[in-house]
Amino acid sequence: MQAWQVHELGEPGEVMRLADAERPTPGEGQVLLRVRAANINFPDALMCRGQYQVRPPLPFTPGVEICGETEDGRRVIANPALPHGGFAEYAVADAAALLPAPDALDDAEASALHIGYQTAWFALHRRARLEAGETLLVHAAAGGVGSAAVQLGKAAGATVIGVAGGAGKAAVARDLGCDVVIDRREQDVVAAVKEATGGRGADVIFDPVGGEAYTQSAKTVAFEGRIVIVGFASGTIPSPALNHALIKNYAVLGLHWGLYNTRNPKLVQHCHEQLTGLAARGAIKPLVSERVPLAGAADAVQRVADGVTTGRVTVLPSRENGAAA
Repeated sequence: MQAWQVHELGEPGEVMRLADAERPTPGEGQVLLRVRAANINFPDALMCRGQYQVRPPLPFTPGVEICGETEDGRRVIANPALPHGGFAEYAVADAAALLPAPDALDDAEASALHIGYQTAWFALHRRARLEAGETLLVHAAAGGVGSAAVQLGKAAGATVIGVAGGAGKAAVARDLGCDVVIDRREQDVVAAVKEATGGRGADVIFDPVGGEAYTQSAKTVAFEGRIVIVGFASGTIPSPALNHALIKNYAVLGLHWGLYNTRNPKLVQHCHEQLTGLAARGAIKPLVSERVPLAGAADAVQRVADGVTTGRVTVLPSRENGAAA
């Protein structure tokens, strides 16, 4: 089979190499999957750089989220067991963790339903307890996990304010359903949020960016609001002033979705059932902005790492599928 392999750490576009490789052999409790679509996540780039909390042994194949096909023909969503990731024609995954791919979504969309949407669902519903009628502020609203948070926020009955960088991304955020869109390159985010909320601020803030975005969050969070930290795409990890949280009566919450896979996997299954139902009635639909063939994976991962993409970029390894799901 063909697979992208990383033999040394560095930028994805420089260290990912397409090679002929043996099909991976499933270990105990694992299954072999034909990869129908592999969604690109920011952690794929971090793993190539050696900056992610999970560091597979070299050489490894990146790709942490796929829609695959079992040997008996079932279409499933899975997190491949590294070092045999999803940017290949075949991958292996733990059998107990396989989830059925929703019929309402094609392969590329299904591959993008898992990590980003589960992260957004747990952040909004499990951690922040978002309620209908509240105001949700989403940083990087046109990005992969941000777009999921926008859709889930609207499905929950919230008023959604999306922050995006540049006119193109602002347009994407608007198309996703944001009630208010703020272009951080052209507008003062703090002033714009206060104007949109009558000075009250946002009840829930979804922050996958960190850095300056967190500073803006602390200035715009409402009384008894909740800031949920889900990542640091900016590369800067902020140091919250806890006296400020005390004075304004707000909460700073962390969300590491991967912990639920080991601490409470039944919640992961419950979340998937909720997401499947929302997809079935058209309330959510992963924004797949690009579908690239296997040969284009390294360039696509690099572009995701550089922050120049919107929504989700999906790799379609199957020679049968070609460049479209």
